[in-house]
Amino acid sequence: MTATPEQTEAARRGAFSSRRVFILAAIGSAVGLGNIWRFPYVAYENGGGAFILPYLIALLTAGIPFLFLDYALGHRNRGSAPLSFARLRKGTEFLGWWQVGICAIIAIYYAAIIGWSMRYMFFSVDKAWGSDPEKFFGGEFLSAADPSAGVTFDFVPGILVPLLVVWVVVIAIMALGVQKGVGATSVIFIPVLLLAFVALVVQALLLPGATEGLNALFTPNWSALKDTAVWAAAFGQIFFSLSIGFGIMITYSSYVGRRTDMTGSGLVVGFANSGFELLCGIGVFSALGFMAQASGVQVGDVASGGIGLAFIAFPAIISQAPAGGLIGVLFFASLILAGLTSLVSILEVVISAVRDKFEMSRVGATAVVALPIAVVSVLLFSTTSALTVLDIMDNFINKFGILLVAVVSMLVIAWALRALPALARHLNRYGSIPVRGWWVALISVVTPAVLALILVKELRDTAAETYGGYPDWMVAVFGWGVAAAVVVVGVLVTLVRWRPDTPLTVPEDETDPTALEVAR
Repeated sequence: MTATPEQTEAARRGAFSSRRVFILAAIGSAVGLGNIWRFPYVAYENGGGAFILPYLIALLTAGIPFLFLDYALGHRNRGSAPLSFARLRKGTEFLGWWQVGICAIIAIYYAAIIGWSMRYMFFSVDKAWGSDPEKFFGGEFLSAADPSAGVTFDFVPGILVPLLVVWVVVIAIMALGVQKGVGATSVIFIPVLLLAFVALVVQALLLPGATEGLNALFTPNWSALKDTAVWAAAFGQIFFSLSIGFGIMITYSSYVGRRTDMTGSGLVVGFANSGFELLCGIGVFSALGFMAQASGVQVGDVASGGIGLAFIAFPAIISQAPAGGLIGVLFFASLILAGLTSLVSILEVVISAVRDKFEMSRVGATAVVALPIAVVSVLLFSTTSALTVLDIMDNFINKFGILLVAVVSMLVIAWALRALPALARHLNRYGSIPVRGWWVALISVVTPAVLALILVKELRDTAAETYGGYPDWMVAVFGWGVAAAVVVVGVLVTLVRWRPDTPLTVPEDETDPTALEVAR
């Protein structure tokens, strides 16, 4: 029996075996470190219980609509981010490579945090950080150099070894392919992650003072809703947590069958991600409530987000809590699982793009992409300057990478190409949630306007003073320089010709008379 063109392409690129695997992979990408350590603190700082309202509005008006846009691009055009944009219009290919560059940069430092979590999972057993987790983290563990020392190449064995382990595991997963590697990882890790975090939440809720922590998180401050910064925080949180706008969901949606319900899948992924974030809030603030009671202070005095929560606040909780060792193992195991599924999705964006652009096998593309990224990751983040470089790169690539390319992409697709009606028709062919004029209005006007306002505010605040008080040259190189470099490299890669057998038109589907409407 002769294979159809779609079956031939799926065999070459790889594909998820079912919609269920695709959904789990998409959830695995969305559920990452940011859910666990960013959402609880952002919610607390922006009105507590009242924050849920702008958060849900942001999910429905920006997060899920943009998720639909990513799905439509990848599913309709059957390619990685660059190929999907090229098939939309040849001149927009650079947007896809811009997203690929962002993913490459994120992968470099994301692996380091997973490696740190791996060590801390074992530290939890005997509370190796002692009585001062903050001093231990920056001192004995990271041997962090003063930022004024710049980039050092003083390697720290305690972080070099776990970082190498992370890269060996991730490269092996990527080499196995879309279904056997990416898909199978998500099918196994996501249920385990959920079980581990539910167990953590149960343990945290049993701690003395947990109620005070939950009251601090969920007691609504309704006056906060009058503050535009709160609404900006809600939209920013949704955007960062859903893994939208930088190629991941475009790539993943290109691996599922033509008749897959993409809009229904998008709702499942969106609400699963937000549900997990709320679960994280309950677990984290229950533990913070215990710490506040044990220390005789207010919850606000111990609440923190990001690295401070994971590697300073939580170790302090673990040291004092009943069954603290168990809580620690569950917490850091959750960080590892969430981090690995997200890192796999980030690398898949780069590998898929390289395979589409050049004639390469899966293993060959994995080696060409992952090995150089791993080498740079090890050289930068197993040294005494790791913490400084990570903080700068993460801040700038998120704010002036992900948000900026998202705004530019929406404006180009909506206004320059006028492609939204054709993409909406594609989503409606098999989607269980009809996409109408409301979606076009949100993607073309509302979401880019809100994100542009956030960008302007961040740009103004960042330009007002040197970020973090770090040396100007480090901010220029690892901040502004990295954010600009991914754009420049994206433009340069578009000058390389596609491999000869890659059609730059939308793959034909005889049942869809609109399939070629936008392609040029």
